[in-house]
Amino acid sequence: MIRQGIAIVYHSGYGHTGRQAEAVRAGVEEVDGAEAIVVTVDRVEHHWGDLNAAQAIIFGSPTYMGAVSASFKAFQEATSQTVLARGYLWRDKIAAGFTTSGSRSGDKLSTLMQMVIFAAQHGMHWVGLDLPPANCSSTGSEEDMNRLGFWLGAAAQANTDEGPETAPPASDLATARHLGRRVALTALQYARGREANPFAREFAANE
Repeated sequence: MIRQGIAIVYHSGYGHTGRQAEAVRAGVEEVDGAEAIVVTVDRVEHHWGDLNAAQAIIFGSPTYMGAVSASFKAFQEATSQTVLARGYLWRDKIAAGFTTSGSRSGDKLSTLMQMVIFAAQHGMHWVGLDLPPANCSSTGSEEDMNRLGFWLGAAAQANTDEGPETAPPASDLATARHLGRRVALTALQYARGREANPFAREFAANE
């Protein structure tokens, strides 16, 4: 059986994005043949090898002032020398992202777009959500997955006066878990297709 490492690299300022990361990990581990590797950005210097070996990398950051956190940005900039300059080591990996903010919108789209551009700079393939928008009709509910209506990645909202024990809500964590599962399935499909395609194997051997 093909086994794929799915790396989750994230920063969490107050623990809310960390709850989201754990939900993403749970989704990855629902898929046979997928193994989650969770790395915080403050420990990434010990895990460059794990990230380079992973089939997919899922990025996570809180949204602060309409952007990724300073700690996550520092991680992004570090990849210029540790990944790009060493030969596009993340080229053709699967990528995805998640973010949390205190308000329902919070300009989280800006954060996800920054992650998409970052992944594109590394030659990665971005995977978004495949969930319809929820909680947008009279029959909708706060308990629905994708209740905030994002497609580029998993978005969560955590009340600023609640700790990570109770926020983000279960529906947002279920959305993150769905993203983890989707990325793991996509990575396995990609790996199996590459394994079955002799031209893809030849191309990979010559990279």
